[in-house]
Amino acid sequence: MRAAVITRPGGPEVLAIEERPDPEPGPGEVLVRVRASALNRADLLQREGHYPAPPGWPPDIPGMEFAGEIAAIGARVTEWRVGDRVFGIAGGGANAELLVTDGACVARVPDQLSWTDAASIPEAFITAHDAMMVQAELRAGECVLIHAVGSGVGLAATQLVRAWRATPYGTARTAEKIERARTFGLADGVTVGGNLDVIAAAVEEWTRGRGIDVTLDLVGGDYLPASIAAAAPRGRIMLIGTVAGRSATVSVGTILRKRLTLQGTVLRARSLDEKRAATALLARDVVPLFASGVLRPTVDSVYDLDQIGAAHERLASNATFGKVVLRVG
Repeated sequence: MRAAVITRPGGPEVLAIEERPDPEPGPGEVLVRVRASALNRADLLQREGHYPAPPGWPPDIPGMEFAGEIAAIGARVTEWRVGDRVFGIAGGGANAELLVTDGACVARVPDQLSWTDAASIPEAFITAHDAMMVQAELRAGECVLIHAVGSGVGLAATQLVRAWRATPYGTARTAEKIERARTFGLADGVTVGGNLDVIAAAVEEWTRGRGIDVTLDLVGGDYLPASIAAAAPRGRIMLIGTVAGRSATVSVGTILRKRLTLQGTVLRARSLDEKRAATALLARDVVPLFASGVLRPTVDSVYDLDQIGAAHERLASNATFGKVVLRVG
């Protein structure tokens, strides 16, 4: 099989396309012929040498999400057949023509979705659904603040919030991203530059002083104290990304006074059982909404596998709106 390989830690120039032995599925596993695979920030960190793949996954082939056809099944797999269209998340190795993964970590792709559209869905929508609906227990009528609303996860969250009959607000680096996010259901947004005080001021206006119930923080750094300032009493802040920094100074007094919940969450390091559960919820709660047209994929751009270096550059530019996808086979 052909695979994108990290030849050494570094920039996009360290990525190469190499021939690797075809993997074979073991008991409980499926072999997927990957047709498309989307990129994530974790892929950039892995390429730079900062985020190694979990044990059991290829250490030098990046890729955390995929869409493709079942090419073979291992013993004890009963729910899938060769030729079934599936998508899902993996610990790595998805930027290749073939991928072995657990049979319970894939979900069925709706017939109307293209491969590139399907590949843009798993990580973004599992992350958003798990953080907001499962962990933060979002309720109808609540207000949600989504930092980096123009990202793949941000746009997924915006649509899911609307589907759950809550109200999504967002932040972005540019006014253009805010305006484009409105077409996905964003109620309002604010452009954030060097002064993060604009977040609390905007929230004050949007919520008439009540504050935000659930915050999805895909940025980190100084966005965390801004989220605390904007939170409603008993608000829940879900910490997911660290693009703006891995540390922050926060007001413990405000957290206590508002009785806030701050919770970190990450998909890649979870146990197999947790990933199976997250995939099952994707299949149950999210996939039917794509089949019915309530949700739609958010693809920024599509590159061929041979163009993986350019795809990494596009994702690292922070100019993306939605997901960067590789066309694999």
